[in-house]
Amino acid sequence: MQILYFAWLRERIGLAEETVASSAETVQDLVSELRAKDPRYEAAFADTSSLRVALDQRLAHFGDPIAGVREVAFFPPMTGG
Repeated sequence: MQILYFAWLRERIGLAEETVASSAETVQDLVSELRAKDPRYEAAFADTSSLRVALDQRLAHFGDPIAGVREVAFFPPMTGG
């Protein structure tokens, strides 16, 4: 699956996107796999309460299943004005 990182996540991890093979069942499982990859991911995903996720360009929750998902995007909450 394709994983996209936006804003400070991209800066902490050092990638805008990557393709990963995963056995994760939920977004949270995927985050756990990513955190185990490298200290950069551990730092980026240290507090998931400050993150949002989209599955195939639809807002989702960290407990949502990812079976069949082709794109996962992680980003901080957006503010407007």
